[in-house]
Amino acid sequence: MNQQTPLYNDFPTFLKRFFPHKVQKISLNAGFTCPNRDGSVGHGGCTYCNNQTFNPDYCRTEKSITRQLEEGKEFFAYKYPEMKYLAYFQAYTNTYGAVEELKRKYEEALAVKDIVGLVIGTRPDCMPDTLLNYLEELNRHTFLLVEYGIESTLDTTLKRINRGHTFQCTIDTVERTAGRGLLTGGHVILGLPGESPEAIVAQTIALSRLPLNTLKMHQLQLIRGTRMAAEYERHPEEFHLFGADEYAELVIEYIRHLRPDLVLERFVSQSPQELLIAPHWGLKNYEFNHRIQKRMKEIGACQGDKYVL
Repeated sequence: MNQQTPLYNDFPTFLKRFFPHKVQKISLNAGFTCPNRDGSVGHGGCTYCNNQTFNPDYCRTEKSITRQLEEGKEFFAYKYPEMKYLAYFQAYTNTYGAVEELKRKYEEALAVKDIVGLVIGTRPDCMPDTLLNYLEELNRHTFLLVEYGIESTLDTTLKRINRGHTFQCTIDTVERTAGRGLLTGGHVILGLPGESPEAIVAQTIALSRLPLNTLKMHQLQLIRGTRMAAEYERHPEEFHLFGADEYAELVIEYIRHLRPDLVLERFVSQSPQELLIAPHWGLKNYEFNHRIQKRMKEIGACQGDKYVL
C-alpha cells in the first residue's frame, strides 16, 4: 500500500470539502419523541436506547434551541475561538412532527450566529415527501446532512430490538433522500444480540449498495434502565460483548469490506460511566482511532481493499 494512501475516509477531511474553517457539531434536544415510543408504531422504544447517553449538560429540553446552541458554543469556543458550528438535532427522532413545527425548529437553529448548517438524526420511517420537499429547498442555502438510524441490515435483529421498521424501509428512504441531492448518512450498531462477527461484516454488502455519503458505527453498549439491560441480566449467554482488541479487529475487517468512497465518521461511542453496564474499555475515541490506524498500517489494510461490487 502506498504510504500516501489514506487508511479510510474520515469525517473531518469530508467537512473540508464544504468549509474553509474548523467546524464542530453541537448536539440538540429539540423535544421530539419517537413513533415506537408514543404508540404509533410501538411502545417502549428500541430496547438498547437511553437518550441520556448522548445528551451533554447544555442539551436539555427546558432550554430553547437558541440557548442550547449558545451554551454549546461557549463549551467549545475556548479551544478554537474562530470555530463555526453545525446544529446537530440528535436526541430521538428529529423529523417526527408537523412540517411547520420542524421548519420553525430548524430555522431557529440556523438563525444563531456561527451556525453554518444542520445535521438531522432520524429514523427511516419518519421522512415524508412533504418534509423532503422542504429539506431539498433548504439544502440550496445551507449545509445539510440527514442521518438515519439503520442499526442493522437484518430484519430479525430489527424486530428483536423493537426497532419498528424493516431494512427495506431503510433502502427506500435512503434512496428517496439521496435522490433529492441531500447528503445522507447512516448509523449502525455492531454486536447486537444474535449477530455473529461474520454476519456483522456481511452487512457491509447491503450498506455499500445504499447511496450513503457517511456512516457511523459503534459497539453495542448495555445501558442502565433499558430493556436490553434487563434481557442481558436474564440471559447473558445471548450476548457477545466485544473486548477492545477484538472489536478493533472486527472494525478493521468491516472497513475493508465497505465501499471505498464512503466517509466513516465514527467507530466507537462512549456512554457516561454511571449509565454504562458493559463493556468498560477505558478508551477515548481518539485512542481507539489510533489503535485502528496502527493496526491497519501493520497489516497493510485500507478501506475497501476487500470490497466486492
